[in-house]
Amino acid sequence: MRIPFRRHAVSFIARAAVSSVGSAIFGLGGAYAQSETVEQAAEILSAADIVILGETHDNPEHHRIQARLISELDPTAVVWEMLTPSQAALLTPAELESPETLGDLLDWSASGWPEFALYQPVFEAARAARHLGAMVPRDKARASMQSGIVASFGTRDAEVFGLDQPLAEAEQMRREADQLSAHCDALPQDLLPAMVDIQRLRDASLARAALQAWNEVGGPVVIVTGNGHARLDRGVPVYLAQAAPHVSVRVLGQAEGSRIDGTFDVVLSADPVDRPDPCAAFR
Repeated sequence: MRIPFRRHAVSFIARAAVSSVGSAIFGLGGAYAQSETVEQAAEILSAADIVILGETHDNPEHHRIQARLISELDPTAVVWEMLTPSQAALLTPAELESPETLGDLLDWSASGWPEFALYQPVFEAARAARHLGAMVPRDKARASMQSGIVASFGTRDAEVFGLDQPLAEAEQMRREADQLSAHCDALPQDLLPAMVDIQRLRDASLARAALQAWNEVGGPVVIVTGNGHARLDRGVPVYLAQAAPHVSVRVLGQAEGSRIDGTFDVVLSADPVDRPDPCAAFR
């Protein structure tokens, strides 16, 4: 049964970049319609084989929106940034019938993600779907800094998904600057290239899991992930387009107020979460 939607302010961006300017969301290079409903956003997303639902991890409204969209889209499978493959394998149909117990089953409190209560509505909405995990654990991420992301991902798959191709110099520099900013300007400069590589490894891992699901059970497949991995201009969609250009992809980004970085098909805006300054400890 589909869950009724509440109305939210939605901005539809026609493959346009988004930037925060004043109190509005502006589409750079493309027009958009403000104050659309979530139902209309669902209609846009429903045309795709693979739908990527972005989020700010600790914003509860973002997860409520994801749950409503999943109820509407009725996906065959859900791919999680937050779960390893072994965790996802625990999500049997019988276990999914009791979503309130899944936090303990998945040992969520030890995962480092925001509290399970934020994600429970998403699991509830996806009880009928197959679940796959695509998380790159910290130990594998650290190992990839030594072996390289091609070896970590697998040489053949890296070629298929384009992970073996270096970024253009200007793009590499932009992403390194983003990593530095995201880590409160506290990372050593020589660590930045590896941090960019790990982000790419995580993007490609989500793409591979989603394509596996689509090949095995058909669509639509939903990916639940952060906005950074969802963005059209550099995230999961880049690797899906390289590996399977025949597979259609649509992407939701979720802003806080007017703030979101990247390119998306649909942007929904929710109120910001009141959180402490993550960089205060570095000052």
